[in-house]
Amino acid sequence: MDLDILSGAALTGPALLGALALLALVDSTSFGTLLIPTWLLLAPGRLRPGRILIYLATVAGFYLLVGVLLLTVAATAMPQLMTLAATPGFLWAQLVVGAALLIGSFFIGGKRKQTGPGRFARWRERAVTDVADERGTLLPLMGLAVAAAAVEVASMLPYLVGIGLLSTSEFDAGTRFLVLAGYCVVMVLPALALLGLRLVAARPMERPLARLGAWMEKNAAETTGWIVGIIGFLLARAAAVELNLFDGLL
Repeated sequence: MDLDILSGAALTGPALLGALALLALVDSTSFGTLLIPTWLLLAPGRLRPGRILIYLATVAGFYLLVGVLLLTVAATAMPQLMTLAATPGFLWAQLVVGAALLIGSFFIGGKRKQTGPGRFARWRERAVTDVADERGTLLPLMGLAVAAAAVEVASMLPYLVGIGLLSTSEFDAGTRFLVLAGYCVVMVLPALALLGLRLVAARPMERPLARLGAWMEKNAAETTGWIVGIIGFLLARAAAVELNLFDGLL
């Protein structure tokens, strides 16, 4: 089944690695991989780079473990999955899901009435508190990292697409693990870059970081909507091509 970029069989070598790097960079702009680290960098008091590194390592490690689990499941069930994915019933279901994602993306990020502190406000307070507490252990900060990653993992479609690319690639198990580890590192690279800039230019970076955090908080839902819409379009298009729905139009 040809799913274009959704199928690892369509991409090999540098092209596959390039696609995975692009997907990882998209994932690097998520709530847990960039927005929370930005809040941590803006926490009042002395900058605690070690705690931010622990947070990012925990996020990357969580996604690595989830990826290994998904790749293991895919490896054991791949023949059955590929057979199922080629059936008309599955393709029609894929078409419906893709269309639903595409349509639903237009409703993501709409204005909602707030009856109390919003989710972003609660997460910001928890993030700043965990990193600024001089007496606290690392467990609350690691718990924050795991909670943020767990909340996002099911909705991080680029990551799931990346797992799909790896699971159908020609790489052996060891190479897939190394590529997946690299993917997780790329996911936290922008946050690491911001940490480096914050360390070497603390005062000049405060205002840009504040603006970045405010922009991301304001536009997080809209960005998610774009990602969901693009993935939905690709899923629906691939299913439609396999079902030959465009034949009469060409």
